Amino acid sequence: MSPAAIPASTSNGHFKSDLNLSLRGLGVEYPPFLVGPEALETLANRFYPPTTALKKVLGINRFTGIETRAAIGDVDHPVVNQPTPPSIKELNDLFRVEGVRLSVNACRKALQEWGGSVDDITHIVSTTCTNSANPGFDHFVVKELGIRTSIEKILLHGIGCSGGMAALRTAAHLALGSSYQRKPARVLVLACEISSVLVRSELDSINEEQQTRVGVCLFSDCASAAILSNGVGEDESATPIFDLLGWKHQIIDDTEEDLGFDVDPLGWKVVLTQRVPTLAAAAVSPCFQDLVKSVPELHNDAQAPIAADFDWALHPGGSLIITGVEQAMNLTPEHLRASYEIYMKYGNSSSATIFSVLNKLRESEGKENVVACAFGPGIALEMMLMRRHKTGPPSANGFESDGTSESWDTTAGAVVQENITNGNGIPHMNGAPITANGSAGADDSSNTELGSSIINGSEPNETPAVDGEGGSAPSLPIEDVD
Repeated sequence: MSPAAIPASTSNGHFKSDLNLSLRGLGVEYPPFLVGPEALETLANRFYPPTTALKKVLGINRFTGIETRAAIGDVDHPVVNQPTPPSIKELNDLFRVEGVRLSVNACRKALQEWGGSVDDITHIVSTTCTNSANPGFDHFVVKELGIRTSIEKILLHGIGCSGGMAALRTAAHLALGSSYQRKPARVLVLACEISSVLVRSELDSINEEQQTRVGVCLFSDCASAAILSNGVGEDESATPIFDLLGWKHQIIDDTEEDLGFDVDPLGWKVVLTQRVPTLAAAAVSPCFQDLVKSVPELHNDAQAPIAADFDWALHPGGSLIITGVEQAMNLTPEHLRASYEIYMKYGNSSSATIFSVLNKLRESEGKENVVACAFGPGIALEMMLMRRHKTGPPSANGFESDGTSESWDTTAGAVVQENITNGNGIPHMNGAPITANGSAGADDSSNTELGSSIINGSEPNETPAVDGEGGSAPSLPIEDVD
């Protein structure tokens, strides 16, 4: 990109056709342990009596559609086998080691694919919802990477599962600011979450409050990173991975009390009301339509594309989140194949998951244009349109800790859809519906309505408790938060 060719970001609410913003490197680092549903049962049986609420959670745990979750340790890790759950200080000390290690490795993968030097990084935008220390974890990542400490850093908090998308949106605005000044921008975007060590805190709440907290069945550990370039001074022979075409951040009005991630002496706890599934599902289509209208270059002969014209990188908050968007937008499992696969193999890693989904999506041929989407507390919806260039994983950027890559399974979405839900949204496993106690049994149409009475036996005006980080739940809150 020549210094004279500096794009404006938007005009009259429309994105210019050549923002010159592109992802040049992606890196994903999962920890070495993959734990199955039996790990939660083992810990629960070691430390807690078999109460009604715990039995429900363990029943739900068998039918989330998640085969394994990434974790920094196995079921015998010392921090989850103490007489009491770890304190905030213990969690922070652990994040300082494990979270920084995962982050550094993810960043190195992204940097290696990009091919540039750490000395050329101009900004860092980071996010996490599972650590609140000051200075933030990004300070220590910068030191480990050997980046100059005077680099411009931004650490985003309070945005939960939408954090990866929000960080990329923030990076895009920084890069456009540099373009306006005719300066190069190489922004390192980083997201890291360590959720697995909150398991004892959640089990404590289930035992003491008799709440059916389903997030304990969903969440996992991961760090992911991306390099965003504004093209100024970039090697024009290098092929980007994705171009950024436009983005939209939307807050659903008057929903502050519906979704949150509150600080607790033993970790963080989600607030989730009965309104969240309806609110979230209703927001996707209008947001998509508005965003497509703002990117004129996508229109052929004044005809706007439809959702099925794109591949979708949807943050996999849970299986019914994926299938719910699939149905609402008239998609197929193939459109959401990367979201399904990451969900099944690694679970929900909150803010770090979206770059993992994008990394997976680019491994195989697909549609030229991509929608990336995530929900977070607020309730916030983040959506971005991208154009893909590269296909196939770089050798240093596989999903396993040793850098090897998994094979691609385009049937994953269909498998999850068959095993988890039928046409009316009731969770199923091998054709048998999951009842309120988490077991497979006879169909009960009354379970299609969201209500705390379904998941914890409470009165309908009580708020169902759900573990994990902000987002949305499906019509039945058995397994989904975002």
